[in-house]
Amino acid sequence: MKRRAFLKSLAATGVAASITGSGALTSKAEAKKKKIEFGEVKSVKIDVLSETSWFDNTIFKKDIVDYGGAMTNQYTIPWKWDNAGGYMALITVTELDGKERKILLDTGWNNEWVDYIYEMNNIPAMLESGEIEFMVLSHWHLDHFWGIESTLKHKPDITIYGPATHYPEDMKLLKGAHLTAKDKEGKEHHICKNDVPHTGKLVECTPDGEKGEGIYNVMPGVAVRNFDVPILLRVRGENVLYFNVKDKGTVTVTGCCHPGVLSLFSYARKNFEGYKPYGCYGGLHITLFETWDPKFDDIIRGVKAFKIQKLACNHCTGWIWAEKAAAAGVPVVKGTDKYKTYKRTSSVATGSNAFLTNGDFVVF
Repeated sequence: MKRRAFLKSLAATGVAASITGSGALTSKAEAKKKKIEFGEVKSVKIDVLSETSWFDNTIFKKDIVDYGGAMTNQYTIPWKWDNAGGYMALITVTELDGKERKILLDTGWNNEWVDYIYEMNNIPAMLESGEIEFMVLSHWHLDHFWGIESTLKHKPDITIYGPATHYPEDMKLLKGAHLTAKDKEGKEHHICKNDVPHTGKLVECTPDGEKGEGIYNVMPGVAVRNFDVPILLRVRGENVLYFNVKDKGTVTVTGCCHPGVLSLFSYARKNFEGYKPYGCYGGLHITLFETWDPKFDDIIRGVKAFKIQKLACNHCTGWIWAEKAAAAGVPVVKGTDKYKTYKRTSSVATGSNAFLTNGDFVVF
């Protein structure tokens, strides 16, 4: 696959949706006009455990291009294991009565990297004690899911909210497996493993939600919404978290934002009772490989139109987009130099601290 075609295929899986404010397949729930009330929280804190899904963009992109392009089955690519990192975040919800409750968002990729990050942040103890109540899997991409063993070895029966649109390989890994892929010479390469089968509940999320309202009301003021969208690397569907912060408004939390950031904001505006835009956290899947297209300026204008008060982005957003958005007046939350103390850093990290990265946090 040529580079130009590759980049176009990436745009087709997320950026176009961001610009149009649409991209999710319709569902019965979306046809209903009744506004949804799902409670309130006092505040939300998000700790960036790791937003570094891979360390070198060039290597990651070459793996994709060499084995068929952006829509290739991720399980058939012999990924460079040394380049793998992972995405995961710790979410602390403070309820109206002051009680704190914790959610794990995603579980990374390379088990060695995930274990390292978990130990730095006391995640094993939180899992083993039940302090982390459940995990929300945003989607089944390798950098968000393939590190599942690192979570299950501390809590094999953890409840997982994951998109219902999984493939057999996803379930095989979740239940315990060692998976490999062949290179062009026919040699098998390790790509992922899990020696601790999941014994807990898998809540298979769909756009209809648990009661036909389009959401899963996982705790007061916290909702999981599933968007049924096609994603690169033969993945489909993404779960997004929404928080209703008392006296502030709606906070949108996403893993990769494949439905498009404006789609996520538009859904909340259309469906949530008393909607007020307040904040956003996560990867926005805009300029994944740090290249610029004029359409990205349209996304900046669209985000500004929603009047978000805090935009805490990272991961697949692109450093270049965060820098340009901040310069255009979007209230992008800047990061710190904490990531430099980690044993590895991304090859595209810059001194601008344009967005939140490993070790940073944000409070809404």
